[in-house]
Amino acid sequence: MNVRETLKANAAGHLEIGGCDTLELAKSFGTPLYVFDEDYIRAMMRIYRNTIAKEYGGNGNVLYASKAFSCLAMYAIAKQEGIGCDAVSGGELFTALKAGFNPGDIYVHGNNKTVEELRQSVSAGVGGIVIDSYREADILNEIAREYGVRQSVLIRVNPGVEAHTHAFVQTARTDSKFGFSIADGTALDYTEHVLSLENIELKGYHCHIGSQIFEKKSFALAAEKMLDFIKSVKDKTGFEAEILNLGGGFGIYYTDDDPKLTMDDYAEYLTTLISAVKAKTSSLNLKQPYLLIEPGRSIVGEAGITLYTVGAIKDIVGIRKYVAVDGGMFESPRYALYQSKYTAVKASDVNAPCVQKVSIAGKCCESGDLIGVDIPLPQVESGDILAVLSTGAYHYSMASNYNRNLIPQAILVKNGRAEVIIRKQTYDDLIRNDVIPDSLK
Repeated sequence: MNVRETLKANAAGHLEIGGCDTLELAKSFGTPLYVFDEDYIRAMMRIYRNTIAKEYGGNGNVLYASKAFSCLAMYAIAKQEGIGCDAVSGGELFTALKAGFNPGDIYVHGNNKTVEELRQSVSAGVGGIVIDSYREADILNEIAREYGVRQSVLIRVNPGVEAHTHAFVQTARTDSKFGFSIADGTALDYTEHVLSLENIELKGYHCHIGSQIFEKKSFALAAEKMLDFIKSVKDKTGFEAEILNLGGGFGIYYTDDDPKLTMDDYAEYLTTLISAVKAKTSSLNLKQPYLLIEPGRSIVGEAGITLYTVGAIKDIVGIRKYVAVDGGMFESPRYALYQSKYTAVKASDVNAPCVQKVSIAGKCCESGDLIGVDIPLPQVESGDILAVLSTGAYHYSMASNYNRNLIPQAILVKNGRAEVIIRKQTYDDLIRNDVIPDSLK
C-alpha cells in the first residue's frame, strides 16, 4: 500500500481515506462504493501546474485527461485548480461545459470524431481540436466555414517511441490507429494538407506514447523526436509549431511491482521532459513552444479506491481460493480487459499479515469475472469489507450494466467529510430507455 497522510491505517487499524473510516463509509453508503480523495486529486493537479510554472516560465498548461474519470465534480475541481481538460467524446465535452468549464481550456481528441461532435466542438468554441485523418480535416474545414471561424487544431503525430508498457495501451507504435507517422512521411504530408485549408488554423502537434510509464527517458525521447519533426516541417514549409502537446502516461502504484512515487517524483518526471524540450529547442534554434501535458491516471488513479463486501468464499483445495464480492467486471473491468494487477486490503485491519493468495471474484455470470488473481490477503470472512486500491482511473469510466447490474455511486472525501458526486443507479434508471413496441403488447 502506498501510504500517505490521506490514505493510511487509523488508530483503530481501519483503512482511512480523506479522514474517513472506510468501515463507516461502507455502512453509510453501502457497497460496492467508489471513493475519491479530493486532497490527493488537487495536489496532483498542482504539482504539474506548478512545475510548468517553475521550470518552463508558465509557458504551458495541464489538461486533465477526462477519460480517466469524468463527472461534473471532477471538472469543477479542475476548473478551480486553474487547469484545462481534454475530451474524447461529445459526452465528455458536454459534461465539462455543464460544469462551467471555459471552452477555451478544452481540447477535443479522438481518431474518428463524428460530424455531430465536430459541430459541437466548433460551436462551443473549444481551444483546440486534435485532428487525426484527412476526412476529419476536410469536414472540420467546412464546419468552420459555416460558423465563420478559423478553428485552431493540432495534428496527432506518431513519433515512433515505444514505451515499456502493456501492449494494450501502447499508442505510438508504427501500427496504431492513432496519429500520422513521422518515419514514413505521412505526418509531413498531412501537415501540408492541413496548411492548405482556409478555415482551420494549425497551431502545432500532439503525441502520446502510452500509459503507465515509469521511464523518464521515454518522455524525453518523444519530446526530442517531436521537436526534430517540428524543425523539419519549418525547413520544408516555413511553418513553426506554436503548441506542443506531449500527452500523458505517467505511471502509478498498483502493486509492489510498481514504484511508490511521491509528489516530488512526479515533478521530477515533468522537469526531465521540460529540460529535454528546452535543450532541444535551443540546439535546433526553435522557439520554445507552448507546452501541454495530459495526465489522467496519475491525477485520479491512486486517489480512488473501491469498497466491497465479501460474500461467498470457495476454497478449491490445491487449486484456488475464490473470495467473491458484491461488485465485479461491471464496475471493475480492467482485469478482464488487461489482466491488470491490484492491491487489496482488509478494511477493518489494514496491517494484518497476509497469509493467503486468493482470486477476488465478481458476481457476474461470467467465468472471467475476476477483479484479480493471486492477491495477498489476511484471513477474511463473509461480511468483511475489502478495499481495492488505485481504482480511481478507468473504473467508473468503463463501467457497464452487464447482467443488468447497477453502476455504484461515487463519493468524494476530504477532512472527514464524505459527499456524493455520482448517485447510484436505480432499477428505474436501468430501464428508463427501454421501450416495448406496440407490436409486443
